[in-house]
Amino acid sequence: MDKIYIRDLSVRTLIGTYEWEQEHKQDLIFNIELRSSLREAGIADDLDRTVNYKEVRDKIVKLAEDSSYKLIEALAESTAETCLEFEGIESVKITLDKPGALRYAKSVAVEIERFKQK
Repeated sequence: MDKIYIRDLSVRTLIGTYEWEQEHKQDLIFNIELRSSLREAGIADDLDRTVNYKEVRDKIVKLAEDSSYKLIEALAESTAETCLEFEGIESVKITLDKPGALRYAKSVAVEIERFKQK
């Protein structure tokens, strides 16, 4: 299966279990791997035959900016569901980083992989 990557997508959102985290937006960094067949688009050189990654990015940004989650795990799940709604995407791998979540660590991250149900 072919892959499309959206790397280092930075989004500000309300995330965290502490009260102060739900009052001030924090930066999160998404790294997304979309699996889809790219053969037809590559041969035809036609955007209509592939996954429009700008549209995917726009939906992810809207989801994150318009929501509030306690856990990055929950936001990662919602992001995976959103990606799998797109025609042609068969599976998705998401790494979601929360910079500064732990003292002495650059970030904390989760990685999930989900598949379209047939």
